[in-house]
Amino acid sequence: MTEELGFDEFAAGRARRLFHLAYLMCGDWHQAQDLVQTALSKLYPVWGRLQRDGAAGLDAYARKVLLRCYLSHRRLRRSTELAVDEFPEEPSIGAQEGSSAALRVTLIAALRQLPPRNRAVVVLRYLEDYSLEETAEAMGLTVSAVKSLNSRSMNRLRTILGPDRALLLQD
Repeated sequence: MTEELGFDEFAAGRARRLFHLAYLMCGDWHQAQDLVQTALSKLYPVWGRLQRDGAAGLDAYARKVLLRCYLSHRRLRRSTELAVDEFPEEPSIGAQEGSSAALRVTLIAALRQLPPRNRAVVVLRYLEDYSLEETAEAMGLTVSAVKSLNSRSMNRLRTILGPDRALLLQD
């Protein structure tokens, strides 16, 4: 019973942060909710062992499970793209320059254009402040592979953002 209570408290306290991380990786509100639920459901059966090993690494382990759920989901997911004959109208970012909402929309749209592993590297490195070594460990890659993915991802983001890159440099 105490293990269950501890897990409930952990899940309630960390779900919002895990959701934000999942949303940044997948770019879809509902998928992010599903990823968090899946990650927490994978943590529950091993909760007792995790607590015996020490509470210090629980957050890192939860993020690692979430990352693995995301990458697995991307590998297993079938294409859900629909062909359309016209692109929908999108508001101009330049008209809202300086807006933090415009910055978030721009970044999320750019992140969604990256492949899943590249997106995960960028999110972990720059939004979660992971070191190269921590990112490599979380993703099961070598440090040099993370450096390579990071470099290619940042170059691709610069290309995608084009003139909207100026939004990133504003305070």
